[in-house]
Amino acid sequence: MIKKVILNCILFTVIACAGFAQVKLSDGTWRGALITKTGNEIPFNFEVTHTNGKAVIAIINNTERFKVNDITIRQDSVFIKMPLFDSEFRLKLADNTLTGQWIKHLGESDVPMDFTATANTPWRFLASPEPPAQNLSGRWSAIFGDGDSRDTTVGEFTQTGNKIAGTFLTTTGDYRFLEGTVSDNKLQLSCFDGGHAFLFTADIKNDKTLTNGKFFSGSTGTDVWEALRNENAKLPDAYSLTALKPGYKTLAFSFKDLNGKAVSLTDQRFKNKVVIVQILGSWCPNCMDETAYLAGYYKKYHPKGVEIVGLAYERTTDFDRSKRVLTQIKKRFNIAYPLLITGYTNNKTEAAKSLPMLTKVVSFPSTIIIDKSGNVRKIHTGFSGPGTGEHYTEFINEFEKLTDDLLAEK
Repeated sequence: MIKKVILNCILFTVIACAGFAQVKLSDGTWRGALITKTGNEIPFNFEVTHTNGKAVIAIINNTERFKVNDITIRQDSVFIKMPLFDSEFRLKLADNTLTGQWIKHLGESDVPMDFTATANTPWRFLASPEPPAQNLSGRWSAIFGDGDSRDTTVGEFTQTGNKIAGTFLTTTGDYRFLEGTVSDNKLQLSCFDGGHAFLFTADIKNDKTLTNGKFFSGSTGTDVWEALRNENAKLPDAYSLTALKPGYKTLAFSFKDLNGKAVSLTDQRFKNKVVIVQILGSWCPNCMDETAYLAGYYKKYHPKGVEIVGLAYERTTDFDRSKRVLTQIKKRFNIAYPLLITGYTNNKTEAAKSLPMLTKVVSFPSTIIIDKSGNVRKIHTGFSGPGTGEHYTEFINEFEKLTDDLLAEK
């Protein structure tokens, strides 16, 4: 009788384990799609590989490959934690299809979006697009919004056949690596970086005009846009948008670092140094592009007499929660300079309140350049990241020349 009970238990265990066998993500290119509240798909591709039996994902946006390795698989459930922007996927895998939600953790709430993905699907928008009516390569003057909320941007695209890539540059930054399709007289572009999901669509009226543009951001964000081809389109000088108030020459603050120690510009480490003050937030994609650059810049220029300090404006005033996401960023980019938790949120008005000597804070990121005497020399608004191509290169050359000039001053 005992043997029969044991045999039945073993048999039940085998059947149960077979019913809940561990699944595996298939290697290769997948097509993922986030679903907005309006029912629109924001598609992107990602590549799955395995290293030592563990899945690794690379999210594809044009030339960018955004690596994600915090992936947990339990039976048929797949949990993917994004390395930036405090978001995650909670999914089910069956028949080479993932279904579930992408969840973005905000300061006081979570925002979910439905998500589905299919293996062995290399196309982004259309499996068989129609021949393109026009080639949209070049520079465009694009207007987003209507009425008093109109915002002028610069679109720059490169098109080969049906495939198109590029970005929109704004006074506060850029929309990073956009990738998409031109099919007949329809334009579609998208991007997903773990914290931001963008979809741009438009009708191609002719080789000089894009009309009926729609912009979808995340679960509920929507806007309208239109564009005219303009090879001379440009934005205002990024050094002209924020300044010190009359009567001020220096910057002053005291905020805590990740260990809770107060840091200010009067500290010994900043004396007689060229200092870069970075205004950032862990939720901000352009801030992360700038952080990736500054981490390498610091290694190059710190031995020459440059210091950097990052002032973080997070979605919450909770110190421990801010510390958690900033520690993740510090590790991700191997940041050697101090990151300070300001205690203010990501509201631009609050950021300006924390630094009352500034006229305003127009953008995250903003970068304040201070000379060896402690005087503010320039303030740069926004950041043109690697998705902007030559603009990124131009910024680096200009910024590093400015650094060299300030270091050479007596």
